[in-house]
Amino acid sequence: MTGAASGIGRGIVAAAAEAGARVAALDLDGPGAEETIREIDGEGAAWSVDVTDGSAVDDVIRRAEERLGALSGWVNNAGVLDMRPARDIRPGDWGRQFEVNAHAVAICSRLAAERMVARGGGAIVNVASNAAKVGYPNMAVYNASKAAVVSLTRSFAAEWASDGINVNAVCPGGVDTPMLGAVAEWIADRDGLDAEALLAAMTPVQLGRHVMPIEVGRVVAFLLSPRAEIIRGQAINVDGGDTPY
Repeated sequence: MTGAASGIGRGIVAAAAEAGARVAALDLDGPGAEETIREIDGEGAAWSVDVTDGSAVDDVIRRAEERLGALSGWVNNAGVLDMRPARDIRPGDWGRQFEVNAHAVAICSRLAAERMVARGGGAIVNVASNAAKVGYPNMAVYNASKAAVVSLTRSFAAEWASDGINVNAVCPGGVDTPMLGAVAEWIADRDGLDAEALLAAMTPVQLGRHVMPIEVGRVVAFLLSPRAEIIRGQAINVDGGDTPY
């Protein structure tokens, strides 16, 4: 899986290992990915890779299969966020967020699907965001990139079902991650607020606390399993009830 060095990615790795999977943790931050693997009680390995580089991803998948066995599940979790008001967005601001958040999902999914076809099928889970559905202020490009992930999920699910590949997405919200902390700091700096207090308030109303990364991970682990065969092309909210659609 990609984006495995911290946050939701680390939670997904932990949940997959908990479910008995042999996990390949991939991230541009190689040492962070290695730390993720050291923390799990299970078999795994870590590699540093740029998810926007298809040839590098393909090479890592090959090495992961040599070490851990045939690829049966893939998670696209790598993502970046650059906050700014919509009126301040310039043409060059679209590139990195769409390249990592959406284009890399297409690159990695295609490469994973090619391997899965050879073994008779598998499952892909894309980590989108409830931002894809809500449209949060000061995050217009990020919102759009995550909406693209939801759309790609539907397209891949429809096209690859006949190959035995199931594709779904999850849409997290207020998860206890460094990215959420960075959002709180950005808003606090702009509006003269206390970042720590703001972060503490950024919780799902119904849940009354932050969602923990491993809780998202356990949903992802289920979607990777054969038990989720009847769930297809969905963008499932894992945000403590904040998004009702």
